Amino acid sequence: MNGLSGLRDSLLHTAEGPDGFGIDPDDLPDGLAVSDESGRVICFNDAAARITGIAKEAVLGRPLELALPLEDLEGRRWWTLTDPYGGLAIRVGQPERNLLLPGGREVLVSARYVREEPTGPVRRVVVSIRGTEARRRTERSHAELIATVAHELRSPLTSVKGFTATLLAKWERFTDDQKRLMLETVDADANRITRLIAELLDISRIDSGRLELRRQPVDIAAAVGRHVQGAIASGQEPDRFLVRVQQPLPDLWADPDKIDQVLGNLLENAVRHGEGTVTIEMAPAHLKYAEHLANSAKGTAVTVSDEGPGIPEESMGRVFTRFWRGSKRGGTGLGLYIVKGIVEAHGGSIAVGRGPGGGAEFRFILPVGAPAYLS
Repeated sequence: MNGLSGLRDSLLHTAEGPDGFGIDPDDLPDGLAVSDESGRVICFNDAAARITGIAKEAVLGRPLELALPLEDLEGRRWWTLTDPYGGLAIRVGQPERNLLLPGGREVLVSARYVREEPTGPVRRVVVSIRGTEARRRTERSHAELIATVAHELRSPLTSVKGFTATLLAKWERFTDDQKRLMLETVDADANRITRLIAELLDISRIDSGRLELRRQPVDIAAAVGRHVQGAIASGQEPDRFLVRVQQPLPDLWADPDKIDQVLGNLLENAVRHGEGTVTIEMAPAHLKYAEHLANSAKGTAVTVSDEGPGIPEESMGRVFTRFWRGSKRGGTGLGLYIVKGIVEAHGGSIAVGRGPGGGAEFRFILPVGAPAYLS
């Protein structure tokens, strides 16, 4: 236990800064196990005990290979394979990998060998232990994405292949109107595939933090007007839309293409899944986190609401997650996830609730975002 106390004191003083702040091993989010020069465990923090299911009392003071009897996925003893104390003197550690504890519990383990000099004997082996739940969630999410993409691509590709093959084989048998109908169907399905690919690229950029914004002055009222006119041209009744603008709106600097994508998705959802009048309101707003952004005291709020059945309370927390589609099928379920990513990339926020007419209400706020030289 003296070794543990010494290590704890060492950690507390090593990270101590000008404010006297230090690190306690039990404050670390990941599991930590440390063995001394003799290979006996001198530190085993709370996270390590929780992740491995092994009590501290069963580990401290025991040889590392007995305290943590890890095996690789092929059943080989990990400490025998790596030999941290007797292996190559130039080794500095082991990269993270999946290992198994007795009973089949899977953990992610990496190790660092601490030497007083580059090729000297190992004085400490510092082992990091993490659970696999987060990685498994990521893997499941990726698997769901692949399955969704495969499903969404299969239908339009089958249609494109079928119609083109039929036209090539029996071109002379069809009238001009029949040919036009089939070609229009092929064109619509090709657009559907293009849109899906664009969504996948957006998701990749959002998840990796590489979503690029080309900020320009944006007339948000004019942008909303274009989308409303586009919906009317596609067959919607003009009186289905109500646009309200509270003037004066602050000058907005944003990526016009990305803002069009947000508006298009929200209006399409309101028209497709909602009922009654679709109301779009624009007004000046103040962001709650204004102190963190330049010019952030000013912002523009856009609210899109309808008079349909709305979104159930129990589902509102999942609206902006991948593959959420509500009670009605259709679409990839990726649109609102992308909308949230675009709004947040601009430094804004978005929320969902129930509108005055009982339907769904989406409200996003964008900071002014003007360049510094205009401040």
